[in-house]
Amino acid sequence: MIPFSVLDLSPILQGSDAAQSFRNTLDLAQHAERWGYQRYWLAEHHGMPGIASAATSVLIGHVAGGTHSIRVGAGGIMLPNHSPLLIAEQFGTLASLYPDRIDLGLGRAPGSDPVTARALRRNQVNDGEQFPRDVLELMDYFSADSKNPVHAVPGRGLDIPVWILGSSLYGAQLAATFGLPYAFASHFAPQQMMQAIALYRALFQPSERLAKPYVMLGFNVFAADSDEEAAYQATSMQQAFVNLRSGRPGRLPPPVRDYAKNVAPAERALLDSVLTCSAIGSPRIVRDSLNAFIERTGADELMIAAQIFDHGARLRSFEITSGLFSKTL
Repeated sequence: MIPFSVLDLSPILQGSDAAQSFRNTLDLAQHAERWGYQRYWLAEHHGMPGIASAATSVLIGHVAGGTHSIRVGAGGIMLPNHSPLLIAEQFGTLASLYPDRIDLGLGRAPGSDPVTARALRRNQVNDGEQFPRDVLELMDYFSADSKNPVHAVPGRGLDIPVWILGSSLYGAQLAATFGLPYAFASHFAPQQMMQAIALYRALFQPSERLAKPYVMLGFNVFAADSDEEAAYQATSMQQAFVNLRSGRPGRLPPPVRDYAKNVAPAERALLDSVLTCSAIGSPRIVRDSLNAFIERTGADELMIAAQIFDHGARLRSFEITSGLFSKTL
């Protein structure tokens, strides 16, 4: 059995607000801990009406403070938006407050549109090398024998796991070169997944942080007690994705019956593509889908995502999935 973890964007629901999203996030994390999930990650996005996890470090602290043992982290921090020193201090603070429980996943996308990215007030360097330099600088701040004359306090000397996130071959090569664990965003960008996994494993260089390749893959699960109910709950994510790709991002909408059957052909093709790494159905369907995915990819860990409108239905989906831990490869 491989570990299963939770990816949460702290979705803001239609008719609700961020405060309720944060209450739902903590409640889900507390349930996930009891159900045996390995880690609980939150993702940095900006200017998105339906995503409340913009201040990712703050929300990680909220979740870690309300749980006891589950690992909590960023999936991820979009490093181009920040100075490496600032992130080292933030995660040094989190790791000091919650020892041996904090993960730091790093991505190179802004997590926003270009206008919002400029509003984040970070100089944009287009030489293609700034992200690798920033990753190395950040890891150096955590080193006990840091070569930087500026020290991260807190942060220096702390053993904080660093991951590289990606949805293309770039992140796979970087993670392999630096000898870091790799998390691929197959739950929304599955097109290059198999190439990225193969490249990462082929090029991996052992490091002090990691002796052999470790691949985590994103996977959507919409589980319910019946196939019909699962298909119904999945329509919230389907609507949200079509709206986003159509330039109309908004709050997570309530589910509707037979949504995918009534969209235009182009939108149907989009959904077919993005839902490649997904399971929608009753426990048997979800179990078979998870096993087939693990067997095909050889994943070392799965990061489960579930953009479900009704909080009770979302809890039920993760509960059903946790009951399959011992029934997966």
